[in-house]
Amino acid sequence: DEEFDELCFEFGLELDEITSEKDIISKEKGEEKAKGASDVVLYKIDVPANRYDLLCLEGLVRGLQVFKERINLPRYEKIIPAEGEGQRLIITEQTAQIRPHAVAAVLRNITFTKDRYDSFIDLQEKLHQNICRKRALVAIGTHDLDTITGPFTYTAKAPSEIKFKPLNQSQEYTASQIMDLYRTDSHLRHYLHLIENKPRYPVIYDSNGLVLSMPPIINGDHSKITLNTRNVFIECTGTDITKAKIVLDIIVTMFSEYCEKPFTVEAVEVVYPNGKTHIYPELAYRTEKVKPEYINKKVGISETPSSLAKLLTRMCLKSHVTGNGNHLEVEIPPTRADIIHACDIVEDAAIAYGYNNIQMVIPKTYTIANQLPLNKLAELLRLDLAAAGFTEALTFALCSQEDIADKLRMDISATNAVRIANPKTAEFQVARTTLLPGLLKTIAANRKMPLPLKLFEISDIVVKDPNTDVGARNYRHLCAIYYNKSPGFEIIHGLLDRVMQVLEVPPNEENGYTIKAAEGTAFFPGRCAEVFAKGQSIGKLGVVHPDVITKFELTMPCSVLEINIEPFV
Repeated sequence: DEEFDELCFEFGLELDEITSEKDIISKEKGEEKAKGASDVVLYKIDVPANRYDLLCLEGLVRGLQVFKERINLPRYEKIIPAEGEGQRLIITEQTAQIRPHAVAAVLRNITFTKDRYDSFIDLQEKLHQNICRKRALVAIGTHDLDTITGPFTYTAKAPSEIKFKPLNQSQEYTASQIMDLYRTDSHLRHYLHLIENKPRYPVIYDSNGLVLSMPPIINGDHSKITLNTRNVFIECTGTDITKAKIVLDIIVTMFSEYCEKPFTVEAVEVVYPNGKTHIYPELAYRTEKVKPEYINKKVGISETPSSLAKLLTRMCLKSHVTGNGNHLEVEIPPTRADIIHACDIVEDAAIAYGYNNIQMVIPKTYTIANQLPLNKLAELLRLDLAAAGFTEALTFALCSQEDIADKLRMDISATNAVRIANPKTAEFQVARTTLLPGLLKTIAANRKMPLPLKLFEISDIVVKDPNTDVGARNYRHLCAIYYNKSPGFEIIHGLLDRVMQVLEVPPNEENGYTIKAAEGTAFFPGRCAEVFAKGQSIGKLGVVHPDVITKFELTMPCSVLEINIEPFV
């Protein structure tokens, strides 16, 4: 186990934990529920999101074997059948409005076992969740080629016109009935919205009018794959042709090792609505040139070109030195769609070299880090407010519209708040424009605590500002609240004086601070004052209005101070 953990780490993966189904169930649901679950040891391995070729056992083992130099990287080959013998997939123009792209391939004379079959289905599921973005960009269908006859047609029809027996069902349904059938299915209901409200649904037929699948929802039962399947027809339909090609390449490269001629794939001709044709899968190999010194410089090592080529070859990027040693020619296989730029090649060289083997050096540039002045000021103020007997609170930067408007007796349009486009919950609709609601909610949650409650928070608030490049601006506010049987305005006033004292701002009009009577919607009439400093209004203090107190489900009076501390930086 330790050796394997070490190997994963060296290869740039993380062995999350070693467990079993039984362990997982007993942890989540208790030991009672875990009775009878499998004891088979499971390795949970974290794979980086860009490495689609490691998402199944076949690819992972192949990658690790090449990394350990036990096998050479296989060469994937596409076989183009003789004229008139190959399979064809014809795309009609009806699909253009809904899922315009389709690609296909055939795996010939494949041998499935239970484990291989499970891995095959599992890989499709992982790709669906990952690169296919929950089937929105690409949906994969795999079929037993011997149960259907080409050429195949990918078209789109009205839901009432599509009728077939869906996978693992016993009778035929129309497309609309299928939608109703799966509305309660825990797995498939998440994909229905992709085509549900469209006038036509995408569908693939064989030459006899048999339905292969209705992407991205479900395959037909007739062409389903079993352990005895020998020839597999794979189709990927989608809205993103690049992703569809990658998905097809990954599936065929991973499972072509089980074909009679390993690592060979039979090509399929795809005919577009405009009559053009294209052969898939592309299985494109390409070469990139990288300078060895570029790799050495970026990683911080000094390897010879030939040893760098060897490192890259171990990472499934077959490389050799060209042009009297000043270039590396790197061959990118079809499994590595994540290699987009030279820096991706550099990263693989660094992984193969071993991050732990890179010598640590002191950077050439000599700089001294410094705290942001605003954060430094906030930190110092926090200490002094705590010394004054106030407890620090930390509340959410997002809140509901009511919190900053209705509950504070204000109109939402007057708050100038930044709104979240599609909030997940009612609690997080807008960015806060004041720290007061957060502290009032904190007090409401701590009503059982002995009085008085003295809380403060120093955090950012957000308001719209058309003059900034992002259309909004943050301000660092200090808010303090005193909650007791009496309002305690003098305590909050005293706290303001203490804050100004530590900021060395004198209490006068010329170059200090003053307070003047004012009105505020959240404050009790005649019990509110505005604070002026540095020639500008920096905030308010006062006794909170009884309506505000009751709206936050509180029962005692409280006073509050909220000022902007940015002018004092």
